[in-house]
Amino acid sequence: MDETTPTPHEESEARADGENAAQGESPSGEHVLLVAGKTVYLVGTAHISARSVEEVRDVIARVKPDTVCVELDEARHKSLVDQQAWRNMDLVQVIRRKQATLLLAHLIMSAFQRRLGEHLGIRPGAEMIQAVESAAEHGAELVLADRDIRITLRRTWAHLRLWDKAKLIMQFMGGLVTQSSITAEEIEQLKQKDMLSQVMEGFAKAFPRAKRILIDERDTWLADHIITAPGEKIVSVVGAGHVPGILRHLKEHSSPVPLDPLSRVPPPSPLLRWLQWLIPLAVVGLIVYGFVSVDSQVSLEMVKVWVLANGVLSALGAALAMGHPLTILAAFLAAPLTSLNPMVAAGWVSGLVEAVVRRPRVSDFEKLPDDIVTIKGFWRNAITRILLVVAFSNLGSAIGTLVGIPLMTRLL
Repeated sequence: MDETTPTPHEESEARADGENAAQGESPSGEHVLLVAGKTVYLVGTAHISARSVEEVRDVIARVKPDTVCVELDEARHKSLVDQQAWRNMDLVQVIRRKQATLLLAHLIMSAFQRRLGEHLGIRPGAEMIQAVESAAEHGAELVLADRDIRITLRRTWAHLRLWDKAKLIMQFMGGLVTQSSITAEEIEQLKQKDMLSQVMEGFAKAFPRAKRILIDERDTWLADHIITAPGEKIVSVVGAGHVPGILRHLKEHSSPVPLDPLSRVPPPSPLLRWLQWLIPLAVVGLIVYGFVSVDSQVSLEMVKVWVLANGVLSALGAALAMGHPLTILAAFLAAPLTSLNPMVAAGWVSGLVEAVVRRPRVSDFEKLPDDIVTIKGFWRNAITRILLVVAFSNLGSAIGTLVGIPLMTRLL
């Protein structure tokens, strides 16, 4: 068909849902639509809701679909179905591939959701696990319909302004520290139109760029995978926040759309690339200028200022992350040099030293899901401590660069 229409037996209900979606409202529960000749059962859930688990199980048992689409990518699917997946993580490779900060952000988000789930006595993502299990039970094909979480996080970070990045980090850390007392009734309210609309509007106002990538782009991605899923009867299990966007997309596009633009991570801006090299050149230029035009002693003082500003602050970052003394020393020695080389970061050096000196044990991997729930656990677990060492050492080195250059110019 050329447009999305309700199935005959749900005509009035689906029409109402479509009108709600067109108006930007947030319908919840089950929505039945006919898309490109396929019957799509769209189930909106709350990710830490016991009731959602029952709804997913009941819908799949009743519909007996050909395909079940879930709001998961391969990495999140593996972490949900394989509780031992953390044991196979190679932290050295994570650091070398410059993915330590992304992994840390993912763990912080997971921690917040896990804490709410523990308060309600339900495992986060339980409704997705139920969808996976029900698909296998009824012989339905499973489609992991969400975009790779690493691409989503990298695109989000690349599109945020500097202040937005700082504010988002503070909110993530605040969510980890704050004790949450949300009730099961409040979780279920998040599936209602008014409450969900308020949440989305508040997030969009605070982080309009992040909202577009975290929610709007994934609405498009999920809807496209629903359209292209095999079979004639499809059950799609997604978070309730994605329901309005998916319905809207299915109404407007009954055929696949190009997803390549949504899977690319934008390169750094030309200004940032230039600054990465201009700052080291400026530092070296100041030192040479001081030696040639002023006095060699001034040049030596500038070198000392640069080493101390970068080294001390980067080492302080490693110390705040409770790094090993050798890790702190590595941060101090590496920062003044890595700050002059855009291809290497101080945190990568200190993180690798921490990973070697305090190699994570099996118990660290086993305790990781529980340790990420608290600030104390984050610092105590060897895995997250390594990630914190990388992040804090890099932050200290960056601050040291901003502080060091003005102090050097004062000596001229």
